[in-house]
Amino acid sequence: MANEIPDLEAIARTGTGKGAARQARRDGMVPGVVYGGGQDPLAIQIPFNVLLKRLKQGRFLSTLFNLKVEGQEDVRVICRDVQRDVVKDLPTHLDLMRLRRTSKINLFIPVEFINEEAAPGIKRGGMLTVVRPEVELVVTAGDIPEKITVDLTGLNIGDVVTISSVDLPSGARPTIDRDFVIANISAPAGLASSDNEDGDEAEAEDAAEE
Repeated sequence: MANEIPDLEAIARTGTGKGAARQARRDGMVPGVVYGGGQDPLAIQIPFNVLLKRLKQGRFLSTLFNLKVEGQEDVRVICRDVQRDVVKDLPTHLDLMRLRRTSKINLFIPVEFINEEAAPGIKRGGMLTVVRPEVELVVTAGDIPEKITVDLTGLNIGDVVTISSVDLPSGARPTIDRDFVIANISAPAGLASSDNEDGDEAEAEDAAEE
């Protein structure tokens, strides 16, 4: 389970409709609605600057939040839509969906690499090249993994780590069907150059012998 699900604080809106939404925007808020989870929709508003900061951090639509609204029980939500001004491209409304513990959602899970000291390729000077520092998985809301662990033990220069070679948490699966690359052990520039020179010399010797 992930150690920390970020809080998203909001304020309940007393009015609904276009007039109330316009008033919220005039007050420096972004109106929104929370729906799903077998409960009635809840009209909310979030300070514009707070929401804009969250959006700039990225992954807003694929991040699970702990929604805190005064007078309401905390609930886990995921954003399903952010409407934006067509001219200024700034948020004007958002839709949040409540999640049950059994709900399936797409989230980006960070990748942790362990046992670099046990990788012969890295001992020889090879570089760990991380292609995907995080992987998007379909996970259960009540059992979100903190991370994916990749064991580098035994990997040599030229070896590639793909998603199929990683033990994923129970109940989790990648959103991409193909066997994509997560990382590889690449040769250091000096070694690569040396290998090329050796190959060139060998070809020259073979040519001379012929």
